[in-house]
Amino acid sequence: MTKYNISDIRNIALCGHGGSGKTTLADAILNETGAVKKLASVDDGTSICDFDEEEKLHKYTIETSVIHFERNGKLFNLIDTPGYPDFIGQTIGAIWGVDTAAIVINASAGIEVNTRRVFAEAKKAGLGRIIVVNKMDSENVDFVKLLKLIQDVFGNECVPFNVPIGQGHDFKGVINTLNLPDDLSGAVADPKSLHESLIEAIVTADESVMEKYLEGVLPTKEELTLLMKRAILEGTLIPIVCVSGKIKTGLNELLDFFADCAIPPDMIKRTAKNQNGEEVEINPDPAGTIVAQVFKTRIDPFVQKLNFIRVYSGTLKNGQTVPISTGRRGIKISQLFQMQANETKPIEEATPGMIVAVAKLEELMTCATLGDLVMDDFPFPTPMVGLAAAPKSRGDEAKLSGALTKITQEDQTFVCQRNEQTKQLVITGMSELHLQAIRERLKRRDKVELDTKEPKIAYRETIQTNADGMYRHKKQSGGAGQFGEVHIRMYPFPKGTDPAEFANNKSQFPSMKDFHYDPATNFLWIDAIVGGVIPSNFFPAIEKGFKERMSKGVIAGYQVQDVCVELYHGKYHDVDSNEHAFKTAGSMAFKVVFQKAKPSILEPIVKMEITVPMANVGDVNSDLPNRRGRPLGMEDAGGGMQTITAEVPLSEVTTYNRTLASMTGGQGSYGIEFLRYDVVPGNIQQQIIASAELAEEEE
Repeated sequence: MTKYNISDIRNIALCGHGGSGKTTLADAILNETGAVKKLASVDDGTSICDFDEEEKLHKYTIETSVIHFERNGKLFNLIDTPGYPDFIGQTIGAIWGVDTAAIVINASAGIEVNTRRVFAEAKKAGLGRIIVVNKMDSENVDFVKLLKLIQDVFGNECVPFNVPIGQGHDFKGVINTLNLPDDLSGAVADPKSLHESLIEAIVTADESVMEKYLEGVLPTKEELTLLMKRAILEGTLIPIVCVSGKIKTGLNELLDFFADCAIPPDMIKRTAKNQNGEEVEINPDPAGTIVAQVFKTRIDPFVQKLNFIRVYSGTLKNGQTVPISTGRRGIKISQLFQMQANETKPIEEATPGMIVAVAKLEELMTCATLGDLVMDDFPFPTPMVGLAAAPKSRGDEAKLSGALTKITQEDQTFVCQRNEQTKQLVITGMSELHLQAIRERLKRRDKVELDTKEPKIAYRETIQTNADGMYRHKKQSGGAGQFGEVHIRMYPFPKGTDPAEFANNKSQFPSMKDFHYDPATNFLWIDAIVGGVIPSNFFPAIEKGFKERMSKGVIAGYQVQDVCVELYHGKYHDVDSNEHAFKTAGSMAFKVVFQKAKPSILEPIVKMEITVPMANVGDVNSDLPNRRGRPLGMEDAGGGMQTITAEVPLSEVTTYNRTLASMTGGQGSYGIEFLRYDVVPGNIQQQIIASAELAEEEE
């Protein structure tokens, strides 16, 4: 393999809404650059990037695929990402592994729900953003109208780098707006005015160049090319390029643009934490300390576990042992691979900027950092839609457990837990479609089929007021007895409260000795025992009792959160007290006092972006109040479509795709994003509690 300087590497994620043609574009690029000899097709099931059976069946991307090619002396790593919001976790992992996001828009459909989402995610990751208007050969394309929509939604920083010659069936090529040719005939927009807008957006990246420009001194072509990368990275310019991946018109111009203007890996400043927890800047030096991060994990039936790694500093080599953030001991890199979708090519080493894969390293997982520094985890969304699941065939429990473990390693937006109260196995994902894709994968890859029940909402339990109380666990039934007495006070502990500041309030906790905080459940417990009435060696057992009760729930069997418990008194027996007794006393004291503290159920509230034809806006707005929804606003999505934004309880929209499809004749789409937990109204809380009690009786 040719060795590349970091400045000659381009790492790009193709992002956008489903149906924008990302995979077709990626396949066309592989063919055009000679990386693949035969032109592949999503429609006939020969796509290089959509290689899983589920993807071939449904004809849409479910997981990211990494491909590479060479052009003009540069190495390109291109990641094709899913377009539906249901699989956003895959897209987020890809975004944090690259330097440039190419946001692909369907020229006829315009800006859709997931277009906005990936645009925002790329900005959050600090990437350079490029808008690729694809399918310029489609029917009903109006580039001028689409350009106005893009600028209205994403800002005037969005400026065409080229404009189409013709559109729809008449799309014949593109005209560069930076280096204007003599012949501008056929352009569907004015290249000269766009040329000025483009120059102004570029020079904004450098004050001195901008001052000269305002004085009438034009920058050179070399200055403009260099400044364009800076402008893209700083967000003062978001170039728009036009193409049709299907007929490959504008494809070479797109590739040249990627080579010249996509962000090289050494332009983005990234940081990590050292062993002292201090944030340090990563130096992209091949001879420097190793810093690399896993952005994707895939379980391949043939080579087993594959971890996809982005190298930021140092040089990874075969046979090398490196430390990892997820284990105490280092791991040995047996073999590095360069990926071409599902095909592996062995390589000897990986330098900064490269994307590679390693196989059969069970210690590695997504977000893990290789090296002595530790990079932050990626901001994956919280999965909210659950199903109670069980294997169809008795005796498949062990097989199912192993298969689900694989899925949780591959997909950071999938959670699998056993409900301690109902004894049900609950699988949780982003949507019904997401969970259906997982069920299909389990059946194909692991030969396990699932029976599932209606979606299970991840409710939570909490309290609304202070309370105190005690519980004495006393048992005498022959042999050694059991004795433990625990007195506690309980307080609401809202999210965002500083645990140290709360615990150190001497007017409220004058006897505070120590405190323990669990960020996962926002649970704080305070040791305020005076005079040794409970020996400190029993404290871990009491805490365990608290946490076990929290996981089981108190009023409806849901996880307890946002609670502070003060342990302030108790009693023990020299002979009969033991850890089991105090764990039981802690659990029961928690239950008793929780029930006094005005317990309530919390429900997940989600933000919905619903895009529908103008004619269906009234139907959606009429339906939302019936779902306890609160509209937040509405904006033009182009192409006769409107996007309605609303807050809605998740329990009311778990099967919304069916309703929306019926309401809009299949033309509507929507995305869901978790916002917060809110208290459930009293009448609905009683229904939830009654359902939980009924389910417990049926077990």
